[in-house]
Amino acid sequence: QVQLVESGGGLVQAGGSLRLSCAASGRTFSMSTMGWFRQAPGKEREFVARITWTGGRTYYADSVKGRFTISRDNAKSTEYLQMNSLKPEDTAVYYCNVRASGMDYWGQGTQVTVSS
Repeated sequence: QVQLVESGGGLVQAGGSLRLSCAASGRTFSMSTMGWFRQAPGKEREFVARITWTGGRTYYADSVKGRFTISRDNAKSTEYLQMNSLKPEDTAVYYCNVRASGMDYWGQGTQVTVSS
């Protein structure tokens, strides 16, 4: 089992920045990737970014490339999502995701609201 605790959401004006954090605990040694998904009202959950736990290879959705940066701190079993140049369409609940031993684990979600 892996437990995830997210933090860092909030309200920001368009063009602003926010940093999300996700701290993992439990069987963190079995993690292979950490990532972020988001779900806007009335829409399906969508992929945002992912990072491999060893090697640090990163992947991004086209909609956030060049604006968002995913990173991780292995010693703290924590991942981060730095979000810059935020747009109103980035408004959503952001979920931390971990893949470990072939299973997906999810955080509780944190609200990000971008005002125009």
